[in-house]
Amino acid sequence: MLNLKFLKVKGIPVLFWSSPKALTLKPPFTSFFFLIIGLAIFGLGEALLIAAGYGVSPWTVFAQGLTTITGWSIGFATFATSISVLILWVPLRQTPGIGTISNAIIIALVLEYILPYLPRFELEVLQVSQAVLGVIVTGFGGAIYLISNLGPGPRDGLMTGLQRLTNLPIASVRASLEISVVIIGWSLGGTVGLGTVLFALGIGPAVSASLFALNYAFEV
Repeated sequence: MLNLKFLKVKGIPVLFWSSPKALTLKPPFTSFFFLIIGLAIFGLGEALLIAAGYGVSPWTVFAQGLTTITGWSIGFATFATSISVLILWVPLRQTPGIGTISNAIIIALVLEYILPYLPRFELEVLQVSQAVLGVIVTGFGGAIYLISNLGPGPRDGLMTGLQRLTNLPIASVRASLEISVVIIGWSLGGTVGLGTVLFALGIGPAVSASLFALNYAFEV
């Protein structure tokens, strides 16, 4: 029988690369190193999804929807969304850190310099496979950098804050959040593709499974 214990994960495990403090300007080297590695892998996953050409991530759909009603550029709409999400951190008592800033910088750099070199397939089965791989890789990278405990990115911080508030499993919280964003973005005029649906439904379980696997492998 398939073991689905990973879907019940409700928190971020503390492992050997976890920083004792999220809000610090002098993080342990190991914590910062794994933060960078995790964010780079996260960015690679996002790039794989884009390269698959099968639909963008839910938050990009939301940003596209904003552009249709405001006339903003997609870049500014994404920035405005991030700021709005950070404001939501206040009632959730989330603490920003180096990881919060690094999230935007490193993922942007990975997309800028890695995306042009990723393969673009014409066969639909390969496109779908690449999109699925993108979701899995994004979830794995997200788990690594969240465990670093140096501050999550705006959207991941919203996820962890809502999880603490509701005490629901991370997979359920993340999936509900992504699906809600897709619905709102699509209603505003954003474009939804199969890759968007795969990401919305799969990123929660991908993050949860990665947290479960890393905790099982490295728990001390």
